[in-house]
Amino acid sequence: MDMPMPSGKYKNEVEVITGVERRRRWSAQEKLQWVRRTMEPGMTVSLVAREAGITTSQLFQWRKAYTEGSLVAVGANEPVVPASDLQDAMKRIRQLEAALGRNTLENEILKEAVDFAKAKKWIARSPVLPGDDQ
Repeated sequence: MDMPMPSGKYKNEVEVITGVERRRRWSAQEKLQWVRRTMEPGMTVSLVAREAGITTSQLFQWRKAYTEGSLVAVGANEPVVPASDLQDAMKRIRQLEAALGRNTLENEILKEAVDFAKAKKWIARSPVLPGDDQ
């Protein structure tokens, strides 16, 4: 089937899917290539999707993954964390930061109390009695 390309040329290749697998598998590099192609001047997602032979919704999903960093992580062979795990981790970080803030505030209050007590102790110092200098 001839498909018009943006350069005005026609693409003369047909992809034949054989076997029981119905889905095509795209490598991270291929996905990244198509996503970057959508960001070129004068290109649209629908045009690039037609070139790739995929739906625009699939390409939009890849672009979303790219902006979130997961598509790059797959290309760099880094682990990808599910969004739910990330949300749980962020919630735990907020809890720990709040606890740290409370402890820091409590620490500051205790320091002020010690300083105040030292000042009061100096003022209300009892006289030294004979035999207390031991």
